[in-house]
Amino acid sequence: MSIIDTAFSRLAQIPLGMYVRNMDLAYPVRLEGVDSFMSIPDVLKQKGAYHPLIVTGPRIGKSSFFASMVQQLEGEYTVYDKVQPDPCISQIEEMVEIYKKEGCDSFIAIGGGSNMDAAKACSARIARPEKSLPQLAHLFGLNRPTPLFIAVPTTAGTGSETTVAAVIRDEKTGHKYAINDGNLCPNYAVLDPNLTVSLPPEQTAFTGMDALTHAVEAYLNKPYHIKTTMDLCEDAVAAIVEFLPKAFANGENLEAREEMLIASFKAGEAFTVACVGNVHAIAHAIGGLYHVPHGKANTIVLPYVLEEYGAKVYEPLARLAEVSEVCTEGSTETKAKAFIAKIREMNASFGIPDTIPEIKPEDIETMSAWAAHEANPLYPCPVVFDKARFARLFTKVSGR
Repeated sequence: MSIIDTAFSRLAQIPLGMYVRNMDLAYPVRLEGVDSFMSIPDVLKQKGAYHPLIVTGPRIGKSSFFASMVQQLEGEYTVYDKVQPDPCISQIEEMVEIYKKEGCDSFIAIGGGSNMDAAKACSARIARPEKSLPQLAHLFGLNRPTPLFIAVPTTAGTGSETTVAAVIRDEKTGHKYAINDGNLCPNYAVLDPNLTVSLPPEQTAFTGMDALTHAVEAYLNKPYHIKTTMDLCEDAVAAIVEFLPKAFANGENLEAREEMLIASFKAGEAFTVACVGNVHAIAHAIGGLYHVPHGKANTIVLPYVLEEYGAKVYEPLARLAEVSEVCTEGSTETKAKAFIAKIREMNASFGIPDTIPEIKPEDIETMSAWAAHEANPLYPCPVVFDKARFARLFTKVSGR
């Protein structure tokens, strides 16, 4: 990227950083532990909500724990259980009409990031009915309170239960983009490890490495840090390195499942302020066009981007290597490279490939433009990537 373009991004990040660091953000009330899921009816009663729209996917809508929860609800409720991965605009508009028609007054989002993002996007449209989703896509464009929102993650990775973002897809173009606003942060996050024990090993790995990506990228975005950011990221990275292999090996390990939920929450809390970075910009483009699971795309792309940053990130990565006990001896460069190697090692142990061969050469120019538009000037990454640099990385990630 030219010196002028880089300087523009860095200058733009000064007021952006001041804004995000000083957001009047109320983080979710965290309800955690085995069977914390069953506290939802009491929360609704306490908050005076009597007709939630319960947003989830087909699998969860047919589960026994879902049936046990809705049996406890005293008032009316409406279920929307058709959310698919990468929720699209038309589906969210369908949810908006159901919410209004049924007279709903709150949201309960149960599942992974797609379910929570769909519900968040719906809540944004309820709060600002005069604006379309594309019109709400610019930074902090909502600026209005949303209905009561209870997030119930059944994966440990997306962090959507504590973030201000909702990622949606334009089905006409395949472009994925985010609505970012402090009002989209859920009011409650229910971290019940029982709800994650049935998650298959592959999904456990994808989502867990997604959380690792959140923590690493937020850690590197120092211009947007607040006093808690580094501790949150270090705690999350150390926990994921220790407990994700255990959760992958034994899905019924409740300690590992709970530690992963907490790590995902902490990583989400960190990147809510510090933002993500070039890894996500690349992964969103890949996921939107080829429907590659977001966590899978992130974890494959992560080591490529860290290597591309080079010496710019040796010091923070060396610190992460130390706190996670990946490497505690040697030079800063040695420890940083050991941390990147650990990411590749974990991917291999989970059966995650090194490349994404679905990427087509003829799509790289378009995806590079999407990635550059997402990343610049918002993300305060250690190195600013232009379209040409993004294109080189897409080519590397494709394995060509």
